[in-house]
Amino acid sequence: MQTELQRLKAKRKAVDRHITIAQLPEEKRFSRLSTQTKHFVDTIKMIAYRAETAMAHVVREQMTREGDARNLLRAIFNAEADLLPNEEKETLTIRLHHLPTHCADETLRHLCVQLNETETRFPGTNLRLVYNLVSSQNPRDQEV
Repeated sequence: MQTELQRLKAKRKAVDRHITIAQLPEEKRFSRLSTQTKHFVDTIKMIAYRAETAMAHVVREQMTREGDARNLLRAIFNAEADLLPNEEKETLTIRLHHLPTHCADETLRHLCVQLNETETRFPGTNLRLVYNLVSSQNPRDQEV
């Protein structure tokens, strides 16, 4: 068993840890994005960054520590939400769930008001986006 173990260890040491792209089989090689595709992806990233920056400015209006705006936005983006389309009222309601703190919820509520004022339509539809908190429908003193 010891000789077999030594043989296998020697075989493993002989295997390269890193390989170049040229050493990969043709079907497994990475393909670069075309210049047009790269420009398109970069444009989408730039638009997303500008939208996040605009939301960070709105969020900073309510925050005592302005440096936490992007962290709060990251938490909002990762939070659960309910999507409720209503064809009759032509709305798509996005109900956001609670954040960890009351202060964060108040900041999110402020962001929802600002986003609702834009009366944005969901692309490809006639549905107006309406943002609110799930908690805003239940009073704090309500018994469960």
